[in-house]
Amino acid sequence: MNSGILLVDKPQGITSHDVVARVRRLAGTRRVGHAGTLDPMATGLLLLGVGGSTRLLHYLVGLDKQYLATIRLGWGTATDDAEGEPSDPADPAAVAAVADSAIAAGMAALSGEIEQVPSSVSAVKVDGRRAYDRVRAGEQVELAPRRVTVSAFELLELRRSDDHLDLDVRVDCSSGTYIRALARDLGADLGVGGHLTALRRTRIGGFPVEEAAELDGLDVAERILSPADAARRALPTVVIDAQQAVDLGHGKRIPAGDVPAKQPIAAIGPADRLVAIVERRGDELRVIAGFPNEETTP
Repeated sequence: MNSGILLVDKPQGITSHDVVARVRRLAGTRRVGHAGTLDPMATGLLLLGVGGSTRLLHYLVGLDKQYLATIRLGWGTATDDAEGEPSDPADPAAVAAVADSAIAAGMAALSGEIEQVPSSVSAVKVDGRRAYDRVRAGEQVELAPRRVTVSAFELLELRRSDDHLDLDVRVDCSSGTYIRALARDLGADLGVGGHLTALRRTRIGGFPVEEAAELDGLDVAERILSPADAARRALPTVVIDAQQAVDLGHGKRIPAGDVPAKQPIAAIGPADRLVAIVERRGDELRVIAGFPNEETTP
């Protein structure tokens, strides 16, 4: 099976690891990983690396993301989504009194660079253990806030019911942003509680969900993106000749030319092969991740 990157549209009700396990069987290799977990409740884009391209995932996981989500205002939950134990609901009169302008102001306050406390059932590690494992073990978990960027928090549709409001939203954000936490914090700011009822990831960097394959009937060989194609979408590139490809393959440095400094760069060689991820050191390019010329994965 050729090495490369797969775009998969994860269905609801299974874990990201379930998708990896399925693709391992389909691809006939254990060397499959993913960039960016989706909760079982969520659907949408997963990026999977197959074969030697698993090492490319490190450069994909930090790309910005886009989501479509539904936020329910009226009560919160223990997990900040529909799968958690609900808290006491807000008074229906208080929910009805939430004005459109207050919702807009609350969303604006959660846009731009913000300090966000991840959900207590997130995958963030606390003293070496995932937060959700500590919560399931009955521990109280308080996570430190982290700086994230919400570049777009757009209301697409608002639906009012007797005891709740549903907001369909689009979120463009930096890696590490928790959409559940946006729902929680918006509900708290409005004084009525909030949680997430639906989540779909529609983009990771330059990879749109429209190009993703359904898991059922997936043909890995047909849908896999070459390492060079995937790298071009995520990183600046430099084209190298055959001798430079050999040199980088042996761990040697090559002249940097006008390649910019302080960022990983994909070095693309003859036959459109991703040879290495490199970085500039002085007037030379140094390998930080090599990609041997492999046609198949064991």
